[in-house]
Amino acid sequence: MPPDPARPVIILVRPQLAENIGMCARAMANFGLSEMRLVAPRDGWPQKTRMKKGAISAAAGATAILDSARLFGSVEDATADLHYVLATTARERGQHKPVLGPSEAMGESHRRIGAGEKVGILFGPERTGLDNEDVALASAIITFPVNPAFASLNLAQAVLLTGYEWFRQSSNERTAFATPEAPPATRETLFSFFEFVEGHLDRARFFWPPDKRPVMVRNFRNLIHRLNPTEQDIRSLRGAIRWLVERGRPAEDRKDRDTET
Repeated sequence: MPPDPARPVIILVRPQLAENIGMCARAMANFGLSEMRLVAPRDGWPQKTRMKKGAISAAAGATAILDSARLFGSVEDATADLHYVLATTARERGQHKPVLGPSEAMGESHRRIGAGEKVGILFGPERTGLDNEDVALASAIITFPVNPAFASLNLAQAVLLTGYEWFRQSSNERTAFATPEAPPATRETLFSFFEFVEGHLDRARFFWPPDKRPVMVRNFRNLIHRLNPTEQDIRSLRGAIRWLVERGRPAEDRKDRDTET
């Protein structure tokens, strides 16, 4: 089953067990999802012979998904080409992001994919789930309506529930959406923008005191994510900020583009 850009990308972040990767592939195949991305799996990828057999056995025939799975070193790299990223978590993270149930999340994913966007869903390690830095890279959070006294889901179960909701909604007749004139910014564009702005803010000693920097950076990035900016929005913001920075330098140190007297 070749990867289909008209379906969400399943991204397993630091998965620990080969069998769980195989079971996730099986759950994906059950509901028509075909593209798997792996971020820094604990035992590497492709797996060694013994572990590879465990993954293939657990996949129960969905080996094409395992064979085409792509390996990445970081969540940033795995999501760079995506426009909309969802993070699955059962815990309150204290981050100002939309929190969606699986039905609402897959409805929004359908809408965005229909408009020409690429969507990805992050699933965390089996033992700990996604950490706060992973969640901070996402546009919104998916949480599942489970028993609060026992909210822990197996990795493959989380993929299965998400896949089921995607398939259920995609089986219904849906209205086509026109491609927007200006597509939302990719993660690659946003990451470059963050590096640019945060570098200038560091030089201006904005992130003070230093021990507060991680929280301040995360809050700034979440603010931009909530705006859901387009590629053009980011280009405009970056140009405006660059201009302000250059105008604030001594005349001999800046590239003065003002031709007016």
